[in-house]
Amino acid sequence: MRVDRLEAPETTWLIVLDTDEEIVESLTSFARERQILGASIRAIGAFSSVRLAYFEWDTKQYRTSVDLSEQVELVSLNGDIAERDGEPQLHAHAAVALADGRVLGGHVQSATVRPTCEVILTATPEPIRKRIDPESGLALIRP
Repeated sequence: MRVDRLEAPETTWLIVLDTDEEIVESLTSFARERQILGASIRAIGAFSSVRLAYFEWDTKQYRTSVDLSEQVELVSLNGDIAERDGEPQLHAHAAVALADGRVLGGHVQSATVRPTCEVILTATPEPIRKRIDPESGLALIRP
């Protein structure tokens, strides 16, 4: 286990995305414009399309597991923004509900909002840093 204490004060933003906005692009742009290099994110809303993935350990690659072009409810989105090579990098997981009530989840590759997505972003006063982990090949948070 690795632990790092984050000092206050934090800044919390309410971000409301509208129809046709792409969530990864929008949140990454928001963080870049405000020089946010550390944050936690949570959100609810709905999407007209979504692509989710899982990390396949053997190949060390993300594989698309859900690729939907239909209206879904965003039941939950949780993630973070951390600094990688001087830029903000979003890492988020989502659970989405289909019309029949089934819920699917995974690592967010892309998602298009319809009609809204309500995001609470809490920025840390210090950057959160990601570095390449040699075992997984992933950029992981390193306190």
